[in-house]
Amino acid sequence: MRLASGQEALVARALADDGRTGFGFSLELDATQARHMALYDAGLWPERPRITTRMAHPWETAWAAGERVPWELEPAFSRLEWLP
Repeated sequence: MRLASGQEALVARALADDGRTGFGFSLELDATQARHMALYDAGLWPERPRITTRMAHPWETAWAAGERVPWELEPAFSRLEWLP
């Protein structure tokens, strides 16, 4: 996904059998990091993945602080189309 800054981010979604949805991201385009974050967000991964903030992007700083990721700050996030 292209961020408003022009940088790219890899975004992952995890779906639990009970319908819970989790999202994760990597600004380093690391699929494993994004997947583990999404699994944790959906309650399917035991430990919150740690990341190193590289760009001081609001997503990074929120995740590193243990806060809710403000997905809505990136207009492209709401335009992602997910397979069922």
